[in-house]
Amino acid sequence: MTPVASFRLSMSGPGALLLDVAGETFSEDLQDRVHGLARAMLGVEGVSEAVPGMNNLLVVFDPLLVEPERVEDALLEKWPCIEPDPLAGQTVDVAVRYGGADGPDLEELAAHAGMSVAEVIERHTAATYRVAAVGAMPGFVYLSGLDPLLARPRRANPRGTVPQGAVMIGGAQAGIMPVTAPSGWHILGMTDLKLFDPKREPPATFRPGDRIRFVTESVQA
Repeated sequence: MTPVASFRLSMSGPGALLLDVAGETFSEDLQDRVHGLARAMLGVEGVSEAVPGMNNLLVVFDPLLVEPERVEDALLEKWPCIEPDPLAGQTVDVAVRYGGADGPDLEELAAHAGMSVAEVIERHTAATYRVAAVGAMPGFVYLSGLDPLLARPRRANPRGTVPQGAVMIGGAQAGIMPVTAPSGWHILGMTDLKLFDPKREPPATFRPGDRIRFVTESVQA
């Protein structure tokens, strides 16, 4: 059995427990363990949801049906036994208009990385990204697989408005805005793909385990 990373548990309100291994460097292996643990915890009496984040898991339970200590005991028992179990998912090509008004941070990010704009786009489109988690806002995808040379901390001063469809980088993750909202991520381009529609079933376009490949639709100066 593969060695298990350490973690911490904390209450998140009266009816939820958070298992967090985010202090560790993000890895696909840890994320696969989190997904496996989520599936296992859904079989515990009183547990209604198990929501994976980036190397963490929020377990929601009914405190009238089960005591927090029993849920905690289940997490402590199951986590060491979980082996990585990658989720199967769809692979989707996402067309991107890079640069210009659609990608206001592209040139700055290229300068910061010591690359040309063309090289940044080449590296951004060369990777196959995996949806590690969905959250923060409806349909938002946290994508692992970003070229480490493109990683950059989020903006010190977030934008008050980032449009739906913005293709972005934040720290070591890539992402796509599903709705117009504030964000401190760096915008490389735009896509017309709609990530969330409450009238659609399912409402979110992507689920954990899905894979995304960015393809160049156009490049604007």
